[in-house]
Formats: sequence, structure tokens, C-alpha cells
Amino acid sequence: AAGRDSLQRGSSDSEAENEAKGKLLSKKPAWVDEDDEAEENVDMTHRYRKDFMKSDAEKILTKKKLKRRLEEQFQRAMGGVPAWADLENRKKSKTTASDSDSDEDNDLLCRTGNFISNSESLPRGILKMRTCLPANQERFADGKLVTVQFHPSAQVVMTAGHDRSVSLFQVDGIRNPRIQSIYLESFPIYKACFSVDGEQVIATGTHHKMFFVYDMMSGSIIPIQKVRGVEERFLRNFEVSPDGSFMLLTGTSGYLHLLSMKTKELISTMKVNGRCTASAFTPDSSKIYSYSKEGEVFIWDVRSRKCLHKFEDEGSLEGKCIAVSKNNQYVACGSASGVVNLYTTDVCLKENHPKPVKAIMNLVTSATCVTFNPTTEILAVASRETDEAVKLVHIPSYTVFSNFPVFRRKQIYLAQSMDFSPRSGFFSVANNKGKALLFRLKHYSDF
Repeated sequence: AAGRDSLQRGSSDSEAENEAKGKLLSKKPAWVDEDDEAEENVDMTHRYRKDFMKSDAEKILTKKKLKRRLEEQFQRAMGGVPAWADLENRKKSKTTASDSDSDEDNDLLCRTGNFISNSESLPRGILKMRTCLPANQERFADGKLVTVQFHPSAQVVMTAGHDRSVSLFQVDGIRNPRIQSIYLESFPIYKACFSVDGEQVIATGTHHKMFFVYDMMSGSIIPIQKVRGVEERFLRNFEVSPDGSFMLLTGTSGYLHLLSMKTKELISTMKVNGRCTASAFTPDSSKIYSYSKEGEVFIWDVRSRKCLHKFEDEGSLEGKCIAVSKNNQYVACGSASGVVNLYTTDVCLKENHPKPVKAIMNLVTSATCVTFNPTTEILAVASRETDEAVKLVHIPSYTVFSNFPVFRRKQIYLAQSMDFSPRSGFFSVANNKGKALLFRLKHYSDF
């Protein structure tokens, strides 16, 4: 009898489970709130909402109208409906994508979240990748493209070049639709960079002492004519601190100017021996590594602006570029000889003549750009002085991936700038032909 009871109970349990599954599959709303349907008025004079008023007559709007107004504002800032919000377009692009991986990629671009912790470590040797259409396919730059950078939080990439324009593109790996472009008259761009919150783009010129701040939320372009206390003929190279507090301008004669990112005013000036060619913040924004033309690296404390330590880059005749990995484990120093020395940060802070864990000898002309991917598994090194001079180095084996670049067909040309997307799903290289080449790194399942 007890056995029969348990059987009956078991069957009733499974029926209940099936019923629950059926309910889940139908995906009906759990409840309907009648208040949602009610036409309710919103006070537009509130300080958070008064910017959305078009006239004084709109002191009160219905919820529907306010929703429409917010959508308009968003579309104006984004230059139309983004690809991820346009369902019709997404369906079309899915059907037109002939690549067998495209469905998987579309699926990847539909979700967010950090999948890195679940993925195994990146294998060495061959890097699984797919060449996509260039990121700026809908608007190639006229001439040299000096910057390519992925947005810190959205699926957007920014390009800037000598043609005086800054452009934003939605990254879908298929069409990469253009969001918007701005044109800075008589201002060939030397470098452009997103602010950490992704709401601004800072752009410096090739021969100007002023720079521009493009506010994407309001759509306004703000010229910063002069920074008080900064006596420089040209302002070109700069870095933005990872915490979004500081902007570091590289001056002449070894001067480094630390600015407040919020007010764009000078906080302090530091000076290295000789001339400074490149700088990089540590991921916690507490220190700055400055590389001098004479091959020395100076480590500064951001808070006190004091030099904590100085070391010589082994065998360097002239410093060119420097990068600190996102996990603060490595420092890469690229020199005019083409050698990129890779150091561990703990050794750099202690020794005056540290030994690199690896000297990367694959470039035969000046190393002009080095950048780590967000997981510190790849170091990209490049030279803008010869065609196809880009190498991807696997960390921690310190070996170069043999299948990149593809030498059968020339496409990279002179690499000017490189960047990885926030979770390494994409890699982009800007070249002197005005293209931002885009590659999908298949090991990483997220953007």
C-alpha cells in the first residue's frame, strides 16, 4: 500500500511538473497591472525632466508622450535606431549572413554578461579568428586613420583620422552600420579617445594647442582653447586614466601635464629626464609609467606626483610605446629597434636594470603600438613603418600566433592603431588607407 501511495504521489508530481513547464513555455505575464494602462500625467518641471520640454506649454505630459520623447532623445544621440533595437533589420541580417558562424555571432551579440571566467585559457599556436567587414565599412576615412577604439560599454567602435572626422559605428560583425560622424574643421586629428563612462570623445590635433571634447549625450562639440598653466606649442599625445579622473598630456622637453578629466584644468606637472615619448596608467590609476626617448621608464605616484622608481629598458636606444596589462601583471616597452620587452610589474618597481621575461623580436622596424587584450592572454605589437607589421603574442607562453597576419593577401598595410573589444570578442586595426579592419576572435564568446 505504501508503495502504491508513493507511485501515485510520484505520478501526480510529474503531472504538476509538466503543467509548470507548459505554463513556462507559454510565457504569459505573471500579472497585469491595471495602473499601467491608465493615462497618467507626469510633471515636466522636475529638474530631471525639464530638459525634455520643448516649450512652456509642456509643463505636464502623459506617460506615453514622455516615453516617445525619451526615445527621440536617445535616437538623436545614437544617430537613429541602433541595430540591436531594430528587430526587422536583425532578422534580415541573420538571413543574409552566409557564414556558418554568423548565427553563433548574432547570438553572442544579443546577450551581455562576463563569460570569461567560464572559458578555458587561450591555446597557443593558432588563433581561431574570422575576418569581418571593416568596422567603418559605411564610411571609410579619406587618408590615414589614426585611432580605432571600442566603446567601454556599448557595442560601438569609434574611428578618427587625418580627414578631420570622428565616426561611430554599431559593431554587429555583418553590416557595422554607421551611427554618426562629426567633422572638425581645419583640425586633422592626431589622437581620439573615449572617456571612461563612454559619454565623451576627446580629440587632439596634429598642429594645435587646443583640443576638442565631443559630448555624445548632448551632441555638442566643446573646444578647449587653452589649459591654464600648460605652455605647449602643440598638444598631441594623451592618456585617460582607467578610473576616469585624469587626463595626462605629453608635453615637450619631458613635461607631463596631469589634468582633471571633469574640469579639463591642470592639477600638476611632472618632468622626466630627456623627452617623453609615451605613457600608460596602471589599471587602478594609482601610477603612471612614462617612457623616455632615451630608453628609461619613470614610475610616478598619481596622488603625490612623485617619482617612485626609474629603470632602464634593456637594450633600448629610443623608447617608442608602452602598455600596462589590465591585470597589472605585465609592462610592455616597444623601442625604435623593433624589440618589444615584456616585464613583470613587480620587477619593474624594484630593479634598476630588470630582465624582461621575453624580448619579442618579430618586428624589424620601430615598434609604434603595443596593446594588451582585456584578459591579458594576448599582446598585440605593431609597427607603422612597414606593411603587415602586426603580431599577436600569446601570454603566458610568449609565442607568436602563426596564422596572423595572413600573408597571402595584403590587407593591414601600415597599422596606425589597434584595440580589443571590452571582452576580447573583436580585434580591430586602423591603417593608413582609412580602414578599420575587424577580426572576430572565436575563443571569446562575448563582445
